[in-house]
Amino acid sequence: MKGVCENILEAVSNGEKLLAILIDPDKFHVENTASFIKKVNASVATHIFVGGSIVEENVTEALVVEIKKHTNLLVILFPGDVSQITNKADAILFLSLISGRNPDYLIGKHIDAVSKLRNSNLEVIPTGYLLIESGKVTAVEEVTETKPLPRNEIQLIIDSAKAGELLGMQFMYLEAGSGAKEPLTHEIISLVKKELKIPLIVGGGIRSKNELENTYNSGADLVVIGTAFEENESFFDDIRK
Repeated sequence: MKGVCENILEAVSNGEKLLAILIDPDKFHVENTASFIKKVNASVATHIFVGGSIVEENVTEALVVEIKKHTNLLVILFPGDVSQITNKADAILFLSLISGRNPDYLIGKHIDAVSKLRNSNLEVIPTGYLLIESGKVTAVEEVTETKPLPRNEIQLIIDSAKAGELLGMQFMYLEAGSGAKEPLTHEIISLVKKELKIPLIVGGGIRSKNELENTYNSGADLVVIGTAFEENESFFDDIRK
């Protein structure tokens, strides 16, 4: 059986457009899972990400268990902290916040996670995480006590992404942050994509089908959308299969 990473790599090599719906356990009511996932299943979504910046203990696992009852889509953890790790998911993006300089989010939290991952069946996917300036202070900034990379310093963004790849990251995640006022620009995405040989994930500020298509056309292999559905579930009508 192919692993999650292998499946994504194969899809990317075939030119498929991948879409992950991000569910934040802190903002989602588990009793709404069945109706929400029904809409996800009817959409062009290919993956479900679960995670947030601040989530109470055990909430993530309960949500993942409920999600898995209603879909065959792969469920991947996008954790903001060690407490969000659960063996009930299919894989975990082992995120390294390489846009910041807080050692806890470069290696410290990862060490803390080893005790949970050592005997786990979770597929662990090393992922470089680059937070890019979005016009507002994001929860990621507040929790990690780091600053995003400035949008106008494109070469720094490119070099940071490439450094992550050279360090052995399997995916690179460009993030404008939850609730970003604007999505990342075509220039940023396309120039980073040109530099990388690994899949490029892009998220933050994407609130319409047009912005979704622009993000794909700019070079994103996998797009992540979360806030748009939190604010307006009718967006699902625009991305039905």
